[in-house]
Amino acid sequence: MTLIYLVAGEASGDVLGARLMQALRQMHPELSFAGIGGVMMAAAGMGSLFPMQELSLMGLVEILPNITRLKRRLEQTASDIAARKPAMVVTIDSPGFSLRLLRRIAGLGVRRVHYVAPQVWAWRPQRVKHFPGLWDRLLCLLPFEPAFFEPHGLAPVFVGHPVLESGADRGDAQRFRTAFSLPQAAQPLILMPGSRRSELNRLLPIFRTTLDRLKQDHPDLAPVLAAAPAMADRVRHDVQDWAVRPLIVSDPASRYDAFAASVAALTKSGTSTLELALAGVPMVVTYRVHPATAAIARRLVTVDHAAIVNLLARTGLVPELIQQDCTPSKLIAALSPLLQGGPESALQRTGFANIASMLTPPSGDKPSMAAAKAILDLL
Repeated sequence: MTLIYLVAGEASGDVLGARLMQALRQMHPELSFAGIGGVMMAAAGMGSLFPMQELSLMGLVEILPNITRLKRRLEQTASDIAARKPAMVVTIDSPGFSLRLLRRIAGLGVRRVHYVAPQVWAWRPQRVKHFPGLWDRLLCLLPFEPAFFEPHGLAPVFVGHPVLESGADRGDAQRFRTAFSLPQAAQPLILMPGSRRSELNRLLPIFRTTLDRLKQDHPDLAPVLAAAPAMADRVRHDVQDWAVRPLIVSDPASRYDAFAASVAALTKSGTSTLELALAGVPMVVTYRVHPATAAIARRLVTVDHAAIVNLLARTGLVPELIQQDCTPSKLIAALSPLLQGGPESALQRTGFANIASMLTPPSGDKPSMAAAKAILDLL
């Protein structure tokens, strides 16, 4: 059996990996898989060399205490690849780990694909000069990425964005209201603080204060917190003493039903902004990292927007309240017009209208199938 070795380092990569496995098997059922993944890739039939959560770290300062352990896991993964001799290694996002692994296995003669282009176009673009030789093919999710990587000979292929396969735009509002016994007057507000421990640590306390104060002016507010499955128990524990306690949804179907029912969203930056845009949910985008990480990032970032939806729109379509602007007062000021359903909401929905077409690959295939075809073509 032809073995493909997959490496995912966080929840979003786990979803990508599982869909990729399904698409590859659809065309070639005899393929087998090994590597590192989470619950979704496990459900698709691949065991993990070690718990994927060990790689789910974000931010320069947050990673430093874990350097020794990460180096050990890097060596373990490289040794496993050398022993298994797969036909191909596919690393999925998580560039801090993935690119080091690709460099580490360069001498093995194994074909290498990196899935999800490193966002060097957003910060420290000079890093691109270090990439030649790391992979045989680069699978890009965003339509403007190939033009950045092509001049450097990095074999980029736009395969479309996986959000198109998520079902984010197919939720059922009434089913959600019925499942959680919400009255028709209730105003669901979807909260998306992220899937990493560091994100929850920094954003949940701010979300808590924001809800306490929002509820005073919006008595029908019904907050709904979307938790990554691996973090659901931790989130339930953290919110159990909140005065305004949110409903918790952790499976994708319930999350997308919540999207359909919600009048607005408060989300961290990242793929969640595309999910919400696809579902037509007006949003406020926020984020916080360690102050030292933020200080370094400010010197390196070269783009005008943090939210992918704003980068695609090439304008500040949705409010971004990042780092020092991530405060309850500023979040409330940005959310209140959306909860009232004013022109700000309508303006965002109009801007979301072209998101799907912008994220579809030229072939018209589903993104996972386009990615699978690019991989099989290389094989």
